[in-house]
Amino acid sequence: MAKGERGTTTRGTTTRGRTAASRRSGSTAGRPDPELIQLLTPEGDRIESVTGPDGVEYRVDFTDAEYREIYRDLVVVRKLDAEATALQRQGELGLWASLLGQEAAQVGSGRALRPQDMAFPTYREHGVLYCRGIDPIMPLGLFRGVDQGGWDPNEYKFNMYTIVIGAQTLHATGYAMGVTMDGKTGGDDSEAVIAYFGDGASSQGDVNEAFVWASVFNAPLVFFCQNNQYAISQPLERQTRIPLYQRASGFGFPGIRVDGNDVLASYAVTRAALDNARHGQGPTLIEAYTYRMGAHTTSDDPTRYRIASEVEAWQAKDPITRVRAFLERQKIADADFFAEVDEAARREAVHLRERVLSMPDPQPLSLFDHVYPGGSPELDEQRAEFGRYLESFEGSAH
Repeated sequence: MAKGERGTTTRGTTTRGRTAASRRSGSTAGRPDPELIQLLTPEGDRIESVTGPDGVEYRVDFTDAEYREIYRDLVVVRKLDAEATALQRQGELGLWASLLGQEAAQVGSGRALRPQDMAFPTYREHGVLYCRGIDPIMPLGLFRGVDQGGWDPNEYKFNMYTIVIGAQTLHATGYAMGVTMDGKTGGDDSEAVIAYFGDGASSQGDVNEAFVWASVFNAPLVFFCQNNQYAISQPLERQTRIPLYQRASGFGFPGIRVDGNDVLASYAVTRAALDNARHGQGPTLIEAYTYRMGAHTTSDDPTRYRIASEVEAWQAKDPITRVRAFLERQKIADADFFAEVDEAARREAVHLRERVLSMPDPQPLSLFDHVYPGGSPELDEQRAEFGRYLESFEGSAH
């Protein structure tokens, strides 16, 4: 497994962000970035280890079976995501936030979590959710509007989806401070916390406040920013003048940039940052440099704010294609394996669709059921008032 142990060296920060013109033209595709941690190239070439600008050596040491399972996760997660997008287009979901293109960042970081680690997602971390062993039907119930999520955050160590942009970073910071206060840091079996957010959320006050608190209180927390290049329609250069990972130095903790389309590097960097946190060395900001191939959500039309050549340039760096190329080149998997994975993913997608279509509509008054464990007089009054409103309709069968 991963062997990336973090040192305490403060990294230098010299790389500037790309210009707007270069990114619009897609001319940076394939350009080496000396501060981008990468262990698997877009062509599928394996890099045994890489020393980051922080002086830390990053590497992974998976068995052949583990490499195959990582590929399986990537394929299944993408297939389920595509099925959810199709369900929304057919009117079966109210909305869907696709992860298309971000599978490697999510599967890599999700697999890097140890069982005791706690994750705080946004609304797009379907790949991390899958890696935590949660039934993939759970977020679809939320987007269909029949429940409010449904999984137990304590059981799976994966908090509920958060729609409010950046709010979960404050929740994660408070949770991480509690981990420290409970004396659960300092050893290999200690707990670490990870908070997911996007490049757009990095402009939110909540995220910057979380940085302050996490830094000052040395919280065992990893901030995992999936920089997918757009805050809905706003490109990255409209959000920051420097690479996002460099912001961490201003708050007093390390930041590092990883190739977010490289599942191996995403795993190694995240595992190292989490281990660093659990041993009491405080927070890290990881910028997973990736690309959202689809829309922000199904209510969005990305063709109105980005050009086709840019999308094509990133498709050449597809996170799944490069893992498959690696497996084929190293003869770790054959055609029968790839066919079996495709068929297994197809079956999971069909099963998912069947279960979504059979979800019962919730009773209207059930929305009051889980607000407080014991209810409250004010909530009881709201329930009664809503009940009277429903009864006012003819037949009252609503």
